[in-house]
Amino acid sequence: MADRSSTNTGKFDPITLEVLWTRLISVVDEAAAALVRTSFSTVVRESHDFSCVITDASGRSLVQATDSIPSFIGTLPRTIEHFLNEIPADKLEPGDILATNDIWQGTGHLPDISVGKPIFVDGRLVGFAGSTAHAPDIGGKIRSPEPREVFEEGLQIPIMKIIRAGAPDEGFFNILRKNVRTPDEVVGDLWAQITALELMEDRVGTLMRDYKITDLADLATEIQARTEQAMRTAIRDLPDGTYTNEVKTDGLGVPLELKVKLTIDGDEVHADYAGSSPQVDRAINCAYCYTYAMTAYAVKCAAAPDLPNNDGAIAPIKVDVPEGSIINPRWPASGGSRALTGHFVPTLVYGALAKVVPERVTAGTGSPLWSITQSGVRDDGRTFASLFFFNGGMGATDLKDGEHCLSWPSNISSTPTEVIEQLAPMRIHRRAFRPNSGGAGRHRGGLGQEILIENLSKTPTAVSFLAERTKEPAPGIVGGAVGATGELLIDGEAVDPKRQYVIETGTMITLRTPGGGGYGDPAERDAALAEKDVVQGLVGSVKDAAE
Repeated sequence: MADRSSTNTGKFDPITLEVLWTRLISVVDEAAAALVRTSFSTVVRESHDFSCVITDASGRSLVQATDSIPSFIGTLPRTIEHFLNEIPADKLEPGDILATNDIWQGTGHLPDISVGKPIFVDGRLVGFAGSTAHAPDIGGKIRSPEPREVFEEGLQIPIMKIIRAGAPDEGFFNILRKNVRTPDEVVGDLWAQITALELMEDRVGTLMRDYKITDLADLATEIQARTEQAMRTAIRDLPDGTYTNEVKTDGLGVPLELKVKLTIDGDEVHADYAGSSPQVDRAINCAYCYTYAMTAYAVKCAAAPDLPNNDGAIAPIKVDVPEGSIINPRWPASGGSRALTGHFVPTLVYGALAKVVPERVTAGTGSPLWSITQSGVRDDGRTFASLFFFNGGMGATDLKDGEHCLSWPSNISSTPTEVIEQLAPMRIHRRAFRPNSGGAGRHRGGLGQEILIENLSKTPTAVSFLAERTKEPAPGIVGGAVGATGELLIDGEAVDPKRQYVIETGTMITLRTPGGGGYGDPAERDAALAEKDVVQGLVGSVKDAAE
């Protein structure tokens, strides 16, 4: 991206600019709220696995909804740019809706459906409203690491108009319904996204008319340039140099390695992932779009976490990954479970930064996030597919203990027990913190959770999992201890979390999510905090808090 940090249009005084910026945030936040209220699936309604953005006419992001998934600030604007490369602006008209779930042009896996709507004001294209949301099902093999190629993972949607000048492409919607297990939920969520797009278009048009703005370009440039300038200033506060780090994931029988060489040079950051493991014939590959987004997110969190989320914030960040790597796979690699790799990227970057600015980063987190997918046939003959999330513990920081059962680097919420039992043939017998699962330290890592689930389905059902850190624990930093590893059991027996299983009525599933790493020497933990840990049942004894 070109350096636009010195650009200043001079057309907006500070007060007007702040008012316009606040109005834009209110627009995307209102759209996000509308998406949640009108959605059908728990993935959107309860876990908030979605994003809403507004871009300028060239696809450069301007503003992102507060509740959006962090990685989508890096992926969704690029998807809008792909839309324009495939369908140029002169081929767009009011009422069009474009969509894709392409792994390399979207977010890295097929369940995320990205949509975009050109915003026309008084007949002129001024920008785009965009949204990505995780569909509850996309067909193919139920979400698991097992697929070897993208063709096994479900319906692929090429970049296309799914609504033309306001008229839905009924052929597309019929194909979509025919290829998924929960057509009402999948199509319902897609229409919720479209509702959000239409709301954003309407509100942007109102804003522009209220302030007699004929084009978003100048406003976008002003906001992006100011953000970029602030981001470059923040990066200059980091010590120049090249810092390396490597982490291991559970992998496939043997661990996979991720390596980074992070170079801070003045007001720019360059991440080079050469030496990371090659792509595999399982669905844990992570496409470049997601790797870049997770890298940019980590750097922004460390350098300037409070800056607005738009293209200006990520412009100074460059990322190189060898093609054919596990974090930049070649087509037709599968990537449905790409979080099992991609969620390690921020931890990898943080580990490099911890060598020079440990006070700005967290210890290792008990993620990637855990989930269970169940599919089968209900008593009335209808097919179903349910996806529920369960989070591990956050890593501790220089300022505080890690949070319990909180997702990071994504911000997906754990699915409530009541929702699970209402929507799926499951009964939750136990759900509790895992004592002693947070790594000891001056500040303790967050705890994971234990969930005991009974399968109530009267017919055999397939289950698969997203689960990592069952072998490689979340690391501590600055002398902090590692968090506890996760465990997955079926009827009391440990099983491979990267396989799919068919279970019967009464089968019991136990998930124990990992704990976060500790920060600082455990011997330096405040005695009152250590005693409080024991009283609250977070550790077994004061001795445990110091080991």
